[in-house]
Amino acid sequence: MRILIADDHDLLRDTLVMFLSQEHGMEAETARNFGEAIEMAEQREGYDLVLLDYSMPGMDGLAGLDRMRAAPGATHVAIISGTASRDIAEEALARGAAGFLPKTLSAKSLVNAIRFMAMGEQYAPLDFMRGGGEEEAANPLSDQLSRREMEVLEGLTQGKSNKEIARDLDLREPTVKLHMKTLYRKIGASNRTQAAMIAKEAGLF
Repeated sequence: MRILIADDHDLLRDTLVMFLSQEHGMEAETARNFGEAIEMAEQREGYDLVLLDYSMPGMDGLAGLDRMRAAPGATHVAIISGTASRDIAEEALARGAAGFLPKTLSAKSLVNAIRFMAMGEQYAPLDFMRGGGEEEAANPLSDQLSRREMEVLEGLTQGKSNKEIARDLDLREPTVKLHMKTLYRKIGASNRTQAAMIAKEAGLF
């Protein structure tokens, strides 16, 4: 996977490059502003993901997102920000962004999300997108899911197969699949990887 990180903060760029360099099969390049980033994406091919800082020089808000998405070298484009509101995040996703990443995420969570988006999935932390008070953010999923759905979700976060989850919970495998389909819909996940990431970001397990 080839990743382009465009951000005017040296520390963030260097930290992400350091973490990504430790991941198998991931290669990162950087740009200090939008001008550099768009030039790289227009002249070079094969960036699986371009990560744009919402507030960096030249970005011009979400107009930068639209322009980058049209660049031939940018397969997927996501926004990262330490200041943008939930409304901006929702608008970015509606415009086709691969995701929205608050800079409050840990480096490990950022790397996981980057890999996820580079594979073609859309990502945004559930607690950020829901907003609300501290109590809600601390455990945003528990009120949405049944006890059994929570048990299935916990199995997913542990990397268990459907067969293993069914065995542990004394259920039939088709029943586990039904619970998975329901919990995906409730938490806004499209597959087991995204469901596990959402659960971990929400601090459930």
